[in-house]
Amino acid sequence: MQHLPPLARFGGLLATDLRDVTGDPAALDSAGFWAVSADFEGRLVCARFGDVRPDPVPAPAPGAWRGPDPDDWTSSLDRAGYLAGVRAIRAEIARGGVYQANLCRVLSAPLPAPAGADVDALTALLARGNPAPFAGTIRLPAHGVEIATASPELFLRRTGRTVESGPIKGTGRTAADLLPKDHAENVMIVDLVRNDLGRVCATGSVTVPELCAVEEHPGLVHLVSTVRGELADGAGWPELLAAAFPPGSVTGAPKSAALRIIDALETAPRGPYCGGVGWVDADRRTGELAVGIRTFWTDRTAPGGPVLRFGTGAGITWGSDPDREWAETELKAARLLAVASGTYQGSGGTVR
Repeated sequence: MQHLPPLARFGGLLATDLRDVTGDPAALDSAGFWAVSADFEGRLVCARFGDVRPDPVPAPAPGAWRGPDPDDWTSSLDRAGYLAGVRAIRAEIARGGVYQANLCRVLSAPLPAPAGADVDALTALLARGNPAPFAGTIRLPAHGVEIATASPELFLRRTGRTVESGPIKGTGRTAADLLPKDHAENVMIVDLVRNDLGRVCATGSVTVPELCAVEEHPGLVHLVSTVRGELADGAGWPELLAAAFPPGSVTGAPKSAALRIIDALETAPRGPYCGGVGWVDADRRTGELAVGIRTFWTDRTAPGGPVLRFGTGAGITWGSDPDREWAETELKAARLLAVASGTYQGSGGTVR
């Protein structure tokens, strides 16, 4: 592939001049600016960059990204398999084994020009076709990390000793589509996140400043809540990640039972999808990790050659209708796949 130097791009900042790469979360409490990628299965990559400067996402450069053919995407679970999975989770809920579980599938498509497949160029397209509050790039080809995310969901924000999470649960095309099931789902996950943060926060400091707020995003709406706490003495990034990972909104409740169901029903590893992706400024004791949803990643180790991957899923409760849950996964994916494949028609024409 062409030489693509390491970089990270988040929040209007561009980080270059790679200095160090480690899998030790204690590094995030040391010094410097770090890009962070945590796979759902637990692999952690922290990359320290020496040069960090303001640099807005540039306009898409013609020809800088050539995405998959829109007809080449395949799913780790087809429609029949996904509906069967929803029914299996509802049966487990009926038995009392779990209250909720997130069922996901991974979409994959071969890259027609893998040598020039620059995820930062894909980020530029996403910024135009699907802007998101936690969008960004991590490009570390030598370390197997090439991610372009348009995540709308805050996993963990840290400002000094204050930590915050913004779990999303409940999705519809409009607010009128949201059902009582969506609100119940959100409240269950808020309780789970409160418990997660409570393991590393000072007693009595965990609060819920906002519950089930309706947020508009490109092509859909979400219910979003805010959970906040103050880290206990002696707790830092290693303890915070150990307590909160993987994110509760993309696992289920209870988390341990949901993870067992995910392992049994899903047929492909999630990788960066549903993990954590973002940045940490150890000098300023600040950081912002998004849940790795609405996220593309390049897999150059696939047996048939390099592929682009993207995950989509839905939270399953007793009130879930299998067909509706499948439709939710399609809704979440449609716009982003169109952007990546160069077929999305925005207000200014096709995003390319």
